[in-house]
Amino acid sequence: METDSVHQLTAAYALHALDDHEVGEYEAHLARCASCQDELASFQATAGTLALGAPGAEPSPGLRGRILEQARAERPNVVPLRSRRIVPVLGAAAAIAACIAVALGVWASFLHSDVGSTQKAIEAQQRALALATSEGAQQFPLQGANGTLVVAPSGSALVIDGLAAAPEGKVYEAWVSADGKTMTPAGTFSAGDGTTAVVLDKPVPAGGLAAVTVENGAVDQPTGTPIITAPTT
Repeated sequence: METDSVHQLTAAYALHALDDHEVGEYEAHLARCASCQDELASFQATAGTLALGAPGAEPSPGLRGRILEQARAERPNVVPLRSRRIVPVLGAAAAIAACIAVALGVWASFLHSDVGSTQKAIEAQQRALALATSEGAQQFPLQGANGTLVVAPSGSALVIDGLAAAPEGKVYEAWVSADGKTMTPAGTFSAGDGTTAVVLDKPVPAGGLAAVTVENGAVDQPTGTPIITAPTT
């Protein structure tokens, strides 16, 4: 299994989706691969941020009872998970965070009464998580804010934690650039409390960057200095 394909197993490893044989060989590879170690850590940050960003909803007592009843019925078939030899807390936290992010997004899509901006926010979070866990995805830290830039073969997304709403009458605009100088608009967006996920309209070039500015509306070129940047180098 020691081929280029082993590098693509990081997301599956973090989500406990590998069998015992694959886990053993991947962990042997992980111990000597700094790239996979960085990717695993970045995956944890992305999944954890998304998990905290979805609005919660209180499950009904009936649902709780059905879940507990099913859990009791399945208990004889549960096989204890063996401990991970390498970064055990990291892998488990990423797996739990990713599952929570998906679960809360699906739950909120059924129960949340706000089907306007809240629904759009949930959909953006789910799309960003899908990009983060897709094959070949990479994550890069933001500069100027807490969060992550996700770059995948199928698209790119910004996941920004704690970004306040733009000043009245203004919007945030995302940009991508190949050289850090020539900027291409990648969509406008709003923000508020919690986590903001933005799926970019344009892919982030290899070796380039993504950026965010505050504008009066959608413009073709930034009118000020970016408040957030995310180099991919």
